[in-house]
This record gives sequence, C-alpha cells and structure tokens, in this order.
Amino acid sequence: MQVQPRLQRHRGWPLTTEQRGEMEEEKLIPFKNLHSRDYQGHKKKVHSVAWNCTGTKLASGSVDQTARVWHIEPHGHGKIKDIELKGHTDSVDQLCWDPKHADLIATASGDKTVRLWDARSGKCSQQAELSGENINITYKPDGTHIAVGNRDDELTVLDVRKFKPLHRRKFGYEVNEIAWDTTGEMFLLTTGNGTVEVLSYPSLQALDTVMAHTAGCYCIAIDPKGRYFAVGSADSLVSLWDISEMLCVQTFTKLEWPVRTISFNHTGGYIASASEDLFIDIVCIFGTSLRGLIFQFLFLIC
Repeated sequence: MQVQPRLQRHRGWPLTTEQRGEMEEEKLIPFKNLHSRDYQGHKKKVHSVAWNCTGTKLASGSVDQTARVWHIEPHGHGKIKDIELKGHTDSVDQLCWDPKHADLIATASGDKTVRLWDARSGKCSQQAELSGENINITYKPDGTHIAVGNRDDELTVLDVRKFKPLHRRKFGYEVNEIAWDTTGEMFLLTTGNGTVEVLSYPSLQALDTVMAHTAGCYCIAIDPKGRYFAVGSADSLVSLWDISEMLCVQTFTKLEWPVRTISFNHTGGYIASASEDLFIDIVCIFGTSLRGLIFQFLFLIC
C-alpha cells in the first residue's frame, strides 16, 4: 500500500477558534506512517464494514450470507478469534453497531430479515422479517430505534426493545441510503434524483429537499459532532454540507467513478470515500479558508 499526500486549496469561510484547534488535532494523524493489515475469513465479497462505538471491534457483512466480528489489536493480530455470525439465508448487505453498546450489532439481509446479535457470543438475540430485500440499516443515535431500507424504496423503523415496526413509509422515488442526524430529530435520505430529502423524526414529515448533485446520490455520512453531513454521488463527487444551514461548503473531486461509500472518522475531521477507483480518498476538512488536505490510499492489484 502506498500513501500519497495531496494538497488542494479551496475558498471557504474564515475558521473559528474551535475549528483551528480541531485542525491542529487532525494534523497529528501520521498517515504517511500507516500500514495495512489483512483479515481473512469470508468466502465471497464483503459488502459492508463498521467499527463499534469503542473502536475495538470491526464487523463485516458478506455475500457469503455471514457477518464476522474482528477483534482489532493496535499492534498486530490479537489472540482472540474472530466470531462468525451465521443465520441469514442471503447476502448481508449492510450492518451497524449499537451506538451505546459495544457488543450489539444489527444486520440487514436480502433474505428480508433484520437480526440483532451479541458480538460476544455470536448469538442472534432478535429477528424481524420485513417486506423486501433489505439493503440499508442505521441506528438512531440514542440506540432506541433502527431504520431499515429495502430495494423497493420502503423505510421501516424498528423499536429495538420489542424489535417490532414503529413506522413504515413507501417512497415514490429511489432511496439509496439513510441516516439520522446526531440529535435524532432529523432523518436524511439520499435519492436517485440527486437530492437529499430531510424529514423530521418521528413524524417523518418533509422538512427540506436539498438539491445536492447532478446525478443520483448514493451514500451519506453524518459528522459525529453534528456539524456537517457528506454525500457521495454517481457524478463522482463528494460534497460537504453545513447541517444547520443546509448549504454546501465544499466539494471534493479526486474520484473518477461513482462514489459508493463514504465515512467520517470519529472526530469528524476527516472524510474517507471510495468508488471503483483503486484507492480510498481521505480528506481533512479543516484548514485556512477551508483548505483540504487530501490523502490517497492507493491499493495495487496484482
């Protein structure tokens, strides 16, 4: 793996004192010195990965109909064996960890079920069968509800305690990914129309339609500190939005293919995005006049 730093200058607003402090903190990450580590176990393609809330475990969901939980050690492979979560009868297309519990994980599958697992035992503790092939899943920030989206553009919200549907909504447009903001009071959907639809929660009434991109919006991520959200699009662009103003403050253009996945780091200072390009693009969003410091993790395929 090669790490290649890039520096791009962009116009933007003057930084606040808090943002300058955050910028200095983010600069401490030694990207040039990072190394990759391989974890092997799945028999087919991996569709989803996610860290738990403490950063000690990594989960992966695969076309092989399983999810796996990996115990991550900072200085090499640990002695604790990875756990295989078995029970789905179709691909595990997305998964997410309970934001308040480091050992609870939810999986969404093409078999129309959503399952809740204990990552310590590998046992399924709850299961709900929904109406379609599930492709998206996300927790409400307080851990009380789970939202699930399927291929038929239907949204179902489950009560975690009872694991029963609280809300169902069928949309008349293509819904690609879903997310709550950090307050749990706004619900955002990326659509095939190039928009981000903003709904109030729990009423699911429309609040705003954000014209985000000229092509379909595939993925969305919320800054953990609640300041921004980022959108990845079929036009190969990543856009960064001020969540309080619903204004675009930055666009990143390094990728050349449709952006399929996007994520903030735990401080919200970095955005990672990926497509069919042979690298993962990482950008630091803070800098004088919002300069973006771009790192590309280039994966050489042999």
